[in-house]
Amino acid sequence: MERDRDSDRARRREHTDDPARDDDPFTIRDVLATYNAQAPTLVRTYEDLPFKQVHAPVLDLLPDPGAHILDMGAGSGRDAAWFATNGYNVLAAEPSAEMRNLGKSLHPSPNIRWLDDALPTQEKLLRSKLTFDLIWLSAVWMHVPPSARARAFRKLVSVMSPGGSMMLTLRQGPPPADRPMEPATAADVEVLARRHGLQTVRSVRIPDILERDGIAWEVIWLRLPDDGTGALPLLRHVVLNDRKSSTYKLALLRTVIRVADGAGGLARPGSDERFVDLPLGLVALFWVRSFKPLIAKNLPQHPAGNARLAFVKDGFRRLQARSAHDLRIGQRFTGDDARDLILALRDAAKCIRHMPATFTTYPGSSDPIFPCARKPVRIRDTVRVDEAFLWSFGTFSVPVNLWQAMSRYAAWIEPAVLNEWIEMMRGYARQPDSRDAHMAALKWLEPGHDTGLVRGLGRRLRESGARLYCVWTGNRLKRDFDIDHCFPFAAWPCNDLWNLLPSAPAVNRSKGDRLPAAEA
Repeated sequence: MERDRDSDRARRREHTDDPARDDDPFTIRDVLATYNAQAPTLVRTYEDLPFKQVHAPVLDLLPDPGAHILDMGAGSGRDAAWFATNGYNVLAAEPSAEMRNLGKSLHPSPNIRWLDDALPTQEKLLRSKLTFDLIWLSAVWMHVPPSARARAFRKLVSVMSPGGSMMLTLRQGPPPADRPMEPATAADVEVLARRHGLQTVRSVRIPDILERDGIAWEVIWLRLPDDGTGALPLLRHVVLNDRKSSTYKLALLRTVIRVADGAGGLARPGSDERFVDLPLGLVALFWVRSFKPLIAKNLPQHPAGNARLAFVKDGFRRLQARSAHDLRIGQRFTGDDARDLILALRDAAKCIRHMPATFTTYPGSSDPIFPCARKPVRIRDTVRVDEAFLWSFGTFSVPVNLWQAMSRYAAWIEPAVLNEWIEMMRGYARQPDSRDAHMAALKWLEPGHDTGLVRGLGRRLRESGARLYCVWTGNRLKRDFDIDHCFPFAAWPCNDLWNLLPSAPAVNRSKGDRLPAAEA
């Protein structure tokens, strides 16, 4: 099994008593001490507030009875008791012994299981292997030390069932003098949600029920998408739970997502109807594109650094001088560039085949999720990066349900993959760069929507006496003209000259992103 130093380091941190950093304004111990000391008073206050009144903004979003609820920071058990009475199965996690004991005595129910566990470590919860249809965090998140929130959120996402939800209420306004808390906003939570592929279903601001001066509440409801095929839970397993000895598995997922989102036309039905086949050369090409800026900035992809990465050999190194824009379908390479491209793609294909494609397996199995077969490719002096060239490297197979999920939900899946990739790189680095620096290096470079060159050519042709005609109507362009992408830029970001043609401004702007049709 693969094992990564980053995970081991994280586990060592999590087994400390209090994982807050020195620069946090408080620790979990401070929070627990306060709640233990004030438990009787706080319990009376909570119990006087009816569940339906407190949580009116989200009652219509609750799952059907029978669902499994994690009430994290359950306090007096008021919310857990309402869920239990209404047919839900509740795990009430409360780290304050005094609050937990009072809650148990107030709300004895066979549908509530109490657990002594706390954010951000949640050790007992994670050991239970349970997953939940709804994670409920009512007036809790402000008590998590700021430096621990990203890790706590990641762990909560890991116990969400496919299609599950998470609800948070966040106090806004001055904190009470006698209880440690730090501001938390819906905007902050939405950033974490996007990084982990969650959708924001609802975000509202409501007044304080107790009518305290300057106090209001933000309520946010998040959902983990589920396509109903098992694809998204499988992807989540690979991203969050699967052991990794390098960033290769995440890089492979990002590569396939990029192929699905931007080059899906090269996919073919597999000989096995359970799979879609891709050209292994295309996967290798996008792999090299992903890694070029990371290697250029020396961002570590392995605990030992980048010195011995299996695909970073002579061909890859010599391509470093070429722009990522050059590594695209349709590009022509000659001479040394052609030879270096073939070498780089061969090395990448070999690395993919023997490493991440082999070790990215189904949970509890040694069966690879992405079977692939590699073919030998000879070195030559001229290369056109076309379909035939990319298929010559072999075949990379993707389960149909994963392919469909990656095609439909790339905007949600890719941020979760990139977030985990960044965490691994920062874990490997002795002095990690900022998250923004890592994200900038991971940005997928697309050609700009630039028609300036061809517009200049058109003006010079007209000045020389040549006539210009609208590509769509055939009418002569006597005054103004636009340069239009024949195949819309939104569908295919191609600025090649053959795809840029003169058109009448009114026609171009009314056509939008529609494709040419055989019939008008």
